[in-house]
Amino acid sequence: MDSLEQFEADKRSRVAGLADDSELRRQSREWMAASAPHGYTYNFEWLGVPVIQFPQDLVALQEVIWRTRPDWIVETGVAHGGSLVFSASMLELLGGEGKVLGIDIDIREHNRKRLEAHPLFHRIELIEGNAASDDVAARATGMVNGRVLVILDSNHTHKHVLRELQLYSPLVKADGYLVVFDTSIEEAPDELFNDKPWGRGNNPMTAVREFLEGNPRFEVDTDIEARLQITVAPSGWLRCVAD
Repeated sequence: MDSLEQFEADKRSRVAGLADDSELRRQSREWMAASAPHGYTYNFEWLGVPVIQFPQDLVALQEVIWRTRPDWIVETGVAHGGSLVFSASMLELLGGEGKVLGIDIDIREHNRKRLEAHPLFHRIELIEGNAASDDVAARATGMVNGRVLVILDSNHTHKHVLRELQLYSPLVKADGYLVVFDTSIEEAPDELFNDKPWGRGNNPMTAVREFLEGNPRFEVDTDIEARLQITVAPSGWLRCVAD
């Protein structure tokens, strides 16, 4: 076994150990809950644009993009647009003609203008509309082709996310990924979501569970969650195993 093979073997062993460490997983959940009142995820930018994500999840996402080399990345939920810029920057590094499609029911004018002024906007397309509606999904499906990575991060209710999963999962083919963010809501304290229409029992995690029960094309990539420990997407990194 050469040194690179040994490194990979050691990594697999470390990840297996992390997966079995329930105490570390508990501590990670506690840290995430403690950081939420400080707006931790709102404190970062990607190439000058606010990106409302854990840095840990961005590291995992770049690994997925680099490994799978998608032609299109479809993201529901735009917010300030930092995640779109992140994906566009990865596609720029990959070369080729890859693009990002961002879908949001309300793309605010100041956010749109900042995106349009960004040097990576040539890789970004936008659709304003409800991502869980048939007409918006049909429009998106008509725009994309080739290898597609789907990232769901808009309305976090069970009903909305489940519909997004049903509409956009057919775009993902074998060895591709469908990433569902904020499944961590199911494990978070109720008081964090008192002013939201989602919470325990009604969130992306519950939608993923129902989706997977009837869709054998996808499975949870548990290695990603084990490696990260701190992630807003536990059980949300879905790998497509069959066309």
